[in-house]
Amino acid sequence: VQLVESGGGLVQAGAFLRLSCAASGRSSRAYTTAWFRQVPGKEREPVAVDFRSGSATYFADSVKGRFTLSRDNAKNTVYLQMNSLKPEDTAVYYCAASGQVIFSTKFRESSYHYWGQGTEVTVSS
Repeated sequence: VQLVESGGGLVQAGAFLRLSCAASGRSSRAYTTAWFRQVPGKEREPVAVDFRSGSATYFADSVKGRFTLSRDNAKNTVYLQMNSLKPEDTAVYYCAASGQVIFSTKFRESSYHYWGQGTEVTVSS
């Protein structure tokens, strides 16, 4: 399974971006796709989870109400819509996926077998 993120960039505070995570080489079974982000010098943190191909979505408290998830099954792509961006959203955003994530561990990095290369998001104040 290969994951390719895109959509990052430099924006001003209050703006929006949509990140894409395109998957290839995977079977048709339900996958859980997650977005994590990392700032240099800090641990990677979970942002959002598209649980088992859209059966449910979950968001970190820091992005609730601002970020949403959507998917295009025909394109095997999950989107992270990021609205009302803040400077503290600046990070490299990673897409991750696995077919074996269970509910209680959906925010753990170790739950995900496949990772993208990351896309950088910079929000200026």
